[in-house]
Amino acid sequence: MAVSMAAFTMNDAITKAVSSQMNFGQVMLVRGLFAIVLIAALALHQRALRPLRTLMMTAVVLRVAGEIGGTILFLAAIVNLPLANTTAILQVLPLAITLGAALTFSESVGWRRWLAIAAGFIGVLIIVRPGVEGFNQFSLFALISVIFCAIRDLATRRIPASIPSLFVTLVTTVSVTIAGAAILAPLGGWTPPSGRALALLAFTAVLLLIGYQCIIMALRTGDISAVAPFRYSALLWAMLLGYLVFGDRPDAMMVTGASIIVSSGLYAFYRERVRARPVAAEASGLPPDGL
Repeated sequence: MAVSMAAFTMNDAITKAVSSQMNFGQVMLVRGLFAIVLIAALALHQRALRPLRTLMMTAVVLRVAGEIGGTILFLAAIVNLPLANTTAILQVLPLAITLGAALTFSESVGWRRWLAIAAGFIGVLIIVRPGVEGFNQFSLFALISVIFCAIRDLATRRIPASIPSLFVTLVTTVSVTIAGAAILAPLGGWTPPSGRALALLAFTAVLLLIGYQCIIMALRTGDISAVAPFRYSALLWAMLLGYLVFGDRPDAMMVTGASIIVSSGLYAFYRERVRARPVAAEASGLPPDGL
């Protein structure tokens, strides 16, 4: 899980750096093409390919829609916000999943976890700081991307186990890549990429695949409630890379809000473990990167 979070956060840092040369629609398109080649080769090797008709179901459509919406909004946020701020807001995803499961699937959520959910979203408000000096509208983009990711993860729970996850991943990646092509023109059109930019985007595709494989291994082979809290290591990587690559220094409000989010998330995981009802811990927790 720790390796997975490091891979995803490094991918985000590279994406943010490359966005100075091209719009994020082009990033989605180019990175997606590299990722499709890698995932398709892996799916072919593992014999995970299936006829497309096997995916004609509402759960798959919702998963793809959630991934597309989450990716577009997340990239719009990460291009315009410090890396640590965007990553911190994304850390409320497990709590959003618990909330969505309670509202959609009538999952049992006790009052302690309700308080943890409320505290987590208070932490987000501290980071977003609506209505005060320093407010950035792109913080709301990051928060809305969390909603799309929660829809994605909740829909994924309804996809039959007989459909290989790698095949669902391939279809999702193709869909997100097409979405990147669709928004390319409105965002300013195609910019001829440098060789360095192409190499970096190819590397991000490798990082995405590493992150995806590691998180699946973690959730399948480890005790879920014990492994899940290591998702928050992404925040440490984001703060480190944000400082080293972009010179960003987290302010007091960001650190306070992130601390509240992490604390409430850890407590929610603890309560799930006590009650043996892992809701957020079982969800993928993947950032919206087209996988």
